[in-house]
Amino acid sequence: MDDQAAGSSQDAHSVPMCYRHPDRETGIRCTRCERPICPECMVNASVGFHCPECVRTGSGTGHAPTAARPRTIAGGSIASDPRLLTKILIGINLAVFIAVQVHESLLTDLVLLGAWPPAPYTPTQGVAGGEWYRLVTSMFTHQEIWHIAFNMLSLWWLGGPLEAALGRVRYLALYLVSGLAGSALAYLLASPDTATLGASGAIFGLFGATAVLMRRLNYDMRPIIALLAINLIFTFSPGFNISWQAHIGGLVAGVVLGYAMVHAPRERRALIQYGTCALVLGVVVLLTLLRTAQLS
Repeated sequence: MDDQAAGSSQDAHSVPMCYRHPDRETGIRCTRCERPICPECMVNASVGFHCPECVRTGSGTGHAPTAARPRTIAGGSIASDPRLLTKILIGINLAVFIAVQVHESLLTDLVLLGAWPPAPYTPTQGVAGGEWYRLVTSMFTHQEIWHIAFNMLSLWWLGGPLEAALGRVRYLALYLVSGLAGSALAYLLASPDTATLGASGAIFGLFGATAVLMRRLNYDMRPIIALLAINLIFTFSPGFNISWQAHIGGLVAGVVLGYAMVHAPRERRALIQYGTCALVLGVVVLLTLLRTAQLS
């Protein structure tokens, strides 16, 4: 009985837990002290990752103090509140939602609209009429309570870990560029008189980046793949009136940006990360110009 109990205890602790966050499983250890560390605690080193303690005490790294500051897996600074930007984004979405409920006429000015009235009349409203701001405002606009509830829950669940893993600046770039990519594809492929709104493009960008990050850390990808598959089934199911263009545009951008964020070599990390963001933004602008020329 004693041997069996001992064996059970050993099996229960076979998966290492982060020494700073005991509730988080991890397969990564500090290359200096070999303590298990989660993505939030990882600090990139020339070989493997270091824990914050080894970086803080120097441990003979030979780097200047500024070079030894704790960094995320993507090279961002580790923040005291790793969900700050996620909270701010949720707050902005909620504020716009409340404003739309109070003044429903705002909806007309905020949604993504290609051109209205449709051809052959000259567009007086829409992106084709010069209202490019709609590509951004539509990302923060919701009308139905179920719509914003689902998107904000997804943003909280996906955004927090990503913000901690990437750092605030990279996380914000991922969110905004993915959302713009979703808006651009919806503008390009949807009917010009179809109104599109919601944060779903940016949320699907977070889905894509999360999958890339989990793959990079050798985590079990089955949960995120299953959740993404369920969302894609709903996206293409008839009767739900969902903009599949925004979802696919955001997802593709999220995968591309996520790969650049977590796989960029350390010596050219910032150049590759922000260069990829600029490249995707360039594609967004190009698609927008092409569609505008088509509708004008």
